[in-house]
Amino acid sequence: MLSAALAAVIGRVLGSAVTGSRPLAGGDINQAFAVALADGRQVFLKTNARAPRTMFAAEARSLTWLAETGALRVPRVLAASASDDLGPAYLLLELLQPGPPARDFHETLGRGLATLHQAGAPRFGLDHDNFIGRLPQSNQSIVSRNDAGWAAFYRARRLEPQLKLAVDNGHASLRMRQGMERLLDQLSSLVGPAEPPSRLHGDLWGGNLMCADDGQPCLIDPAPYGGHREVDLAMMRLFGG
Repeated sequence: MLSAALAAVIGRVLGSAVTGSRPLAGGDINQAFAVALADGRQVFLKTNARAPRTMFAAEARSLTWLAETGALRVPRVLAASASDDLGPAYLLLELLQPGPPARDFHETLGRGLATLHQAGAPRFGLDHDNFIGRLPQSNQSIVSRNDAGWAAFYRARRLEPQLKLAVDNGHASLRMRQGMERLLDQLSSLVGPAEPPSRLHGDLWGGNLMCADDGQPCLIDPAPYGGHREVDLAMMRLFGG
């Protein structure tokens, strides 16, 4: 149920009172609502009372960074709670209605991803950190190593933090740790020839791709950064896309 405090905040930031709301399915770590406003608009609300204060502000920046390429549709950001806001944490987006895929859905997705990746990024990483799901994601560039390319970033900012998290939580067997160490030692020879950083969605499993009511693909819930273009393709393949 939408709290009175959050309804009041929404009414203030969007300039129209909340007249109703209904919960939406599919939220994995957050609550999601379709919210009706007095001026006739319907908007999408994501909220989480236990979310880190920076999470929704970071997602708003992420969506804007992807949208500026014009490559694929992403939900339009309406408002988000600020990192230093002590009130309810929220993200307000345009409400997208799902629909059946058009005949060219997958071709449009493929061409759009290529365009998104070709838009590029200034570096491997990003000028701010964000989140992948509920986990903090460091996007700090690698500047202390001789190799500041993809392999160094992938190792230090993606693989090693996940391994440490598994170890710290007792989920990493000795065999897993030894296998990861062998992988990390060979990483530079496994990630392919050098190429410039691509602009990535960063968490492109099937649940973060939707078909809008016009039959075309729409990207949601990103965790973007400058990285290797095959990361998005691998993530889709990993979860059966």
